[in-house]
Amino acid sequence: MSPTTFVLIIVFVVLVITNLPRRGRATSYQDADHQGVVVYWRPGCMYCMRLRTRLRLTRLRYSEVNIWGDPEAAAFVRSVADGNETVPTVTVAGKAMVNPSKSQVLEAVRTRLDPQV
Repeated sequence: MSPTTFVLIIVFVVLVITNLPRRGRATSYQDADHQGVVVYWRPGCMYCMRLRTRLRLTRLRYSEVNIWGDPEAAAFVRSVADGNETVPTVTVAGKAMVNPSKSQVLEAVRTRLDPQV
C-alpha cells in the first residue's frame, strides 16, 4: 500500500467517524433538552465536524440534532439563521449561536448554565 493510499484511507475513516452522531446524544428537536446545550448539524458539513470533534474532547453534556433527519429542527435553524440552514447552530439555555467556536460555546455555558464548566 502506498503512503498516499494510506493517508486517503485515514482521512476517509476520520470523515466517517466525525459524521456519525455520538451515541446517547443523538435526538430529535422535540426530544432535545432546550434548557441545556443542543448542537444542530448535518452530515458532510466540515464546520459541524470540527465543532463536534472539539466538543467531544470536553466534559460538556449536550444533545445533537441532525437537521437533515428532522424537519422541525431544520425549520428552527432557518428561524435563527436568517432563513438559511446554517450549521452548526448551537443553543445554550434556548439562546442560539450560528457557527460558534468551541470557546464561544463553553463561554455561553459558563455564563448561562454553570459557572463551574
